[in-house]
Amino acid sequence: MERNALLTAGAVGVVVVALVAAAVVPGVIADPTDDGPVRPGPVDVAGVSIAAGQATGETVTLEIETRIDHRGNPTRNVSVLVRAVDAESGLLTTTRELDVGTLSKDGETATTTNLTVPREGGYDIEVVLYSDDERVDEARKSVRGVSAIKPPYLRSTTSFTDSEALPPVSFAIAEADEDRTTLDLTATLTNAGDDPAEELSVLFVLRQAESNIVASRTTVDAGTIAAGRTETVGASASVPNDYNYYIDAVLLRDGVVIDTARGAANLNPTRTISVNQTREDVELRVEDFENGDGDAPRETAYEQTETSSAAPGFGPIVAVVGLLAAVFVARRWSK
Repeated sequence: MERNALLTAGAVGVVVVALVAAAVVPGVIADPTDDGPVRPGPVDVAGVSIAAGQATGETVTLEIETRIDHRGNPTRNVSVLVRAVDAESGLLTTTRELDVGTLSKDGETATTTNLTVPREGGYDIEVVLYSDDERVDEARKSVRGVSAIKPPYLRSTTSFTDSEALPPVSFAIAEADEDRTTLDLTATLTNAGDDPAEELSVLFVLRQAESNIVASRTTVDAGTIAAGRTETVGASASVPNDYNYYIDAVLLRDGVVIDTARGAANLNPTRTISVNQTREDVELRVEDFENGDGDAPRETAYEQTETSSAAPGFGPIVAVVGLLAAVFVARRWSK
């Protein structure tokens, strides 16, 4: 009996000590459902998209949107590293890191990173996703033709036409005399925008095809071109005869080149050129392209001189000596 009482008292004592320890030291009695620290949910790169941002004459900003997919428990210390690598040289151009923070909701989260790169060539965009400074996923995307992203001052809805029926540059012979020909030049422009195009001008430059000498240059106001309309701009130019010319037309707005076009004028009947034809050497008279009445090249005068030459043989003295010798011999024989 005493033994049972002792056992009972011992068990009660153990329970009391356990309860006191649990109250004084939390966590002594482990929760059977506790699996240790909570593991963060998985994250990965769901997609990458690139948009053109602000552009200047030298650089362009690429807006890189990265969509991050998250599932499960909250994930802390998420960050994105974005790099731009030159597609031709393989050299790193620029890099930027973005701190995303903690992702707790299931689904995709969009982040945007801006990279400013030179406005030329193309780039490979690399996106690396980190969680607690550990790389968990990455993606890669390419962009080409960055030079086509124009700054505001280069953007225009008006350009030269590109049609066989309406060539961008054409000409007609207005007048021809002995030395020079006057050409009527025409440029055809189309406004493909929704608003009128204003403050435009066209520069015509005529260059002799083989030498590249500028024979004529003139600028005319293009006026206002209504939305969706096609208009022509005309000018006159006088050039020397018997040469072939490239007609370069330059569309300008406030001194900025918007578009260019080229035509060809064949005034030499023995040779013809086209816009894409290889050049050939021809006789060029630079004085034909001089501005004003310059002095003509002076002719060099040469004095005529007489020259004489003797054929191989005996001179006159030798001939006289020979004649005297013959007379002397004849006289001796006559004796």
